[in-house]
Amino acid sequence: MMIHSTLSGNKEPFQPIHKNRVNLFVCGPTVYDDSHIGHARTYIAFDVVARYLKYRGFSVFYLQNLTDVDDKIIQRASELGAEPASLARKFEKRYLEDMHNLGVTNVNFYARATEHIPEIISQIERLMEKGFAYETQTGVYFDESRFEDFGKLSHQTAEDLERHRIEPDPTKRNPGDFSLWKKREDKEEVTWDSPWGRGRPGWHIEDTAITETYFGPQYDIHGGAMDLIFPHHEAEIAQMEAASGRKPLVRCWMHTGFLNVKGEKMSKSLGNFVTIRDMLQRYDADSFRFFVLSAHYRSPIDFSEGALEQSRRSLERIRQLVKIIEEQLECSETPETASEALQSEVDIRLAEAKAKFLEFMDNDFNTPYALGAIFELVRDVNRRMNEKTISRKALGDAKNLLGEWEWILGISFSSKGPEPAQKPEDLIGSLIELLIEIRQKLRDKKDWQLADDIRNRMKELNIVLEDAKAGGGKYTIK
Repeated sequence: MMIHSTLSGNKEPFQPIHKNRVNLFVCGPTVYDDSHIGHARTYIAFDVVARYLKYRGFSVFYLQNLTDVDDKIIQRASELGAEPASLARKFEKRYLEDMHNLGVTNVNFYARATEHIPEIISQIERLMEKGFAYETQTGVYFDESRFEDFGKLSHQTAEDLERHRIEPDPTKRNPGDFSLWKKREDKEEVTWDSPWGRGRPGWHIEDTAITETYFGPQYDIHGGAMDLIFPHHEAEIAQMEAASGRKPLVRCWMHTGFLNVKGEKMSKSLGNFVTIRDMLQRYDADSFRFFVLSAHYRSPIDFSEGALEQSRRSLERIRQLVKIIEEQLECSETPETASEALQSEVDIRLAEAKAKFLEFMDNDFNTPYALGAIFELVRDVNRRMNEKTISRKALGDAKNLLGEWEWILGISFSSKGPEPAQKPEDLIGSLIELLIEIRQKLRDKKDWQLADDIRNRMKELNIVLEDAKAGGGKYTIK
């Protein structure tokens, strides 16, 4: 399997750190408003990445953060006369609903920034001890000049970086130094105690504190939209590699291209902003996923109602074939078997179609070419049915292969429409088991406070956890 690395600029063989275990992190949203379809493009792409890795036999832990403390949240809450925490929870809930409705179901854990303040403070303290961070009257900053590799992900020279002015502040040593901790004296603002006084974390430090908590100082894949490469992901590399002394932070950096409207990046200022909710009122989620996957994840994609309508019609072609196959399988006139030569021919054709699909997906998750392989098979099966040269067995094999592909892509090919990904009661049980697993990892690291916090929060939800001597534990719901 080859994956394009933003860091090297080349496709590289994918080799996880721990054999077949893959730790995947994707930057989540800042929950101050409804997410738009540009966000959806990124999260659908990485949902398919997670699905395909699982299909290929990897054990995937997919982590996503939720930025629930930020200047944008505080400003929006002030405008609406709401509490920042309440506003963040409201849009967090709406975001998770949007993801469920889009079939983005493979994230194992959503980590809130506000629930990792001790880890954030710990990482800042280590950066200060090693001389990579310093305190001023306004906060704590990362000293960009101390990290020699700064700019390596975005491929910028020292001269390029000098032209950037991030967070202008006369108290900083260098214009490009970014905040790790923002001091705030206003008691009405969202703040926490720290060794540097009341304040709240900077944006970049939230992500590395979260990934270090669950993955350690190094992991396999980090994903996000390409506009996060600089300064956000550049800052993540500097923070974690400086704090741990280990390189690289991530083996493979993956970035999605922009979703444009009439050739321009989607933004509120241009008035071309479309929320996921608004889009789903007019189009079904499967058609939108099909539209997203019709372009390579690294390529820009232009959104229009015409493009979505074309995706809907293309998907309908596959669904129409599945419907006919289902009818043929129930029809007594459909031959049970074909001649040995015809059966062998179909078997070879199905094997070739599967091999093509896998070849394209192994080549940096090339979904548009993979969809092309699907349509080649659709045309072939339609032709054989018209010629009456395909048996019930071959039709069943074709339907099973399409079933494998629809799971990988997260798009229902069923003529009956999409089925729910998981029963609510099953999902609740899976989430509880995940919390128990994460808590055990914290206990192994002797992070008793956070482990106890998880147990207490579970108890508040009437979930009673009994620890086992060998680790883990069992739970009961009262």
